[in-house]
Amino acid sequence: MVAISSHSVKRTWNTISFASTLYLVPILELLLAEIPSQWRPEVKLGLQEALVNAAKHGNNLDPGKTILVRFSIITDQYWWIISDEGTGFRPPQAWEIGLDQSPACQERECGRGLYILHQVFDRVQWNRQGTELRLCKQVKNLSKMPMVP
Repeated sequence: MVAISSHSVKRTWNTISFASTLYLVPILELLLAEIPSQWRPEVKLGLQEALVNAAKHGNNLDPGKTILVRFSIITDQYWWIISDEGTGFRPPQAWEIGLDQSPACQERECGRGLYILHQVFDRVQWNRQGTELRLCKQVKNLSKMPMVP
């Protein structure tokens, strides 16, 4: 089940909550609805990684656990706050982000999702527990064009 709500404080935040799943097509469609078309493929890749991490690593694909996504548009900045009900993890420091090239990690794609998040989004921040991720994409950044044409 997917639940959608909207409330206004100083800015309008929409909320989507859903049971842990890897079937994310309808969720991604809702989250990408307002994204300019030239940025959509890149942002879709980043959001998909974030949601898969929340469902798979955070909630262990437990359908009894929920993923909550709050999202908002502020001028030319698109914000997403993704929360899971997992036990959390130690969020990496910015200098720790990169692809681990060790043979063991190449088979398991260690760090691939974190690397993608930092390439796609302008801001990537976790809460201290590692259960909430804040993402921001600034789409009118003249110094940066979409990576995916």
